[in-house]
Amino acid sequence: MLNYKHLHYFASIASSGGVTRAAERLHLTPQTLSGQVAQFEERLGVALFRRVGRRLELTKAGRLAFSYAEEIFQTGAELEDLLKNGAEERFITFRVGIADVVPKFIAYRLLAPVLGLPTAVRLVCQEDRLERLLADLAIHRLDMVLADRPMPAGTVIKGYSHPLGESGVAFMAAPALAARLTGGFPNCLDGAPLLLPGRDSALHRTLPRWLERQGKRVRIVGEFDDSALMKVFGEAGAGMFVTPTASVPDVMAHYKLVKLGETEEVREQFFLISAERRLTHPAAQAVSENAHSGVFTSPLPAR
Repeated sequence: MLNYKHLHYFASIASSGGVTRAAERLHLTPQTLSGQVAQFEERLGVALFRRVGRRLELTKAGRLAFSYAEEIFQTGAELEDLLKNGAEERFITFRVGIADVVPKFIAYRLLAPVLGLPTAVRLVCQEDRLERLLADLAIHRLDMVLADRPMPAGTVIKGYSHPLGESGVAFMAAPALAARLTGGFPNCLDGAPLLLPGRDSALHRTLPRWLERQGKRVRIVGEFDDSALMKVFGEAGAGMFVTPTASVPDVMAHYKLVKLGETEEVREQFFLISAERRLTHPAAQAVSENAHSGVFTSPLPAR
């Protein structure tokens, strides 16, 4: 059985950045603390730390153990709080991975109904690159993943792609930049600076191809994995960018931007990826139902 006192000692060293600081926090001698963690490593059969000069660094196994330790102690704190406050019913924790490239307003619109379910839900959102999120989904650290593309072909991770919907895209720009772009849409795009979604995004490939077919040469001045950061640069006038037409009202309400034009020929798709073929988690079901009934006007065909 896992020794949780040893796990606590290990996590204290990892979060403190060294044995001496952790020992002060725990009111132990450094020698005692080091001995306890050494016993923990011996029992597990793996090294959790490696020494780099005078510093201790987590090994790959140590990073994995530390991430689990944080969740374990957070769950313990939740249990203690529930018992102390006399809670009659525990909330459901719903852990969602959101690919960096998914627009934040789309993610919000999809997930908003989760907090209105009859059963109390604690929504935990984690942003990262899609491949890392899928790895967490495979070991059940996530309940679902929101992405702009389905499960990559040939992946060894077991998962199922549930289409949520699709949307055309609109070109947005700061007013000062828009004023310098002459001609109607799409002629105004010619020669304009463009902020392009990062390589993880499906738009990274489809958007330049569409511009090429239109005969419009743009200047790509930046690439962004984080869609929110791209919008901040766009608001500052660094370049134009595209956003799903479904999120245009939200983008215009929150950023000082104007719409240059939109096209349905470039489509951005969104998927719910789960470890199960049939969605059984009530929160995941709510996300799917909300997508097909309100967020997107053109649901994708089932796969």
